[in-house]
Amino acid sequence: MLKRLIAATALIGASAMVAFAHGTVEVTEAHVGASYKAVIRVPHGCEGKPTIAVRVKVPEGMIAAKPMPKPGWTLEKVKGPYEKSYDYFGTPMKEGVREILWKGGSLADDEYDEFVFRAFLTDGLPVDKILYLPVVQECPDGAAERWIEIPTEGQSSDDLEYPAPGIKLLEKKGGH
Repeated sequence: MLKRLIAATALIGASAMVAFAHGTVEVTEAHVGASYKAVIRVPHGCEGKPTIAVRVKVPEGMIAAKPMPKPGWTLEKVKGPYEKSYDYFGTPMKEGVREILWKGGSLADDEYDEFVFRAFLTDGLPVDKILYLPVVQECPDGAAERWIEIPTEGQSSDDLEYPAPGIKLLEKKGGH
């Protein structure tokens, strides 16, 4: 009886690990019209291989992205135009960081780390919707974990094999 209970507990624990073994964000809600600190959590490598690069796509409406350097990793910021001009504290912004890449480090498959950046969530983002941050973990020999799937209408992230991390957008503080 005890052996069965231990086996069942181990199976439940393993199932929970699979369900949560993907790139996620630490804070899953944020107010539009405010800064947001994105902490991308990377819980494992690629089927036994270490993570050697982490790439995050900065979505439209998230502007003024500033990544945090990581010791032992090279930081690359890919800049490009926004789809429209945004007001950033009185300054019009038409372009900025669209993708962030940390590379050259090595995160073993059995280790955990976080990759951090700050950005501003513009007023025009849709309140009560999810803003997705596609993440790709690159590993040696071309292996990768691509957490880039975004649910279509009627789907949830739970329906996807490789869901992109998401942030639920909340009403602007003090706004209606």
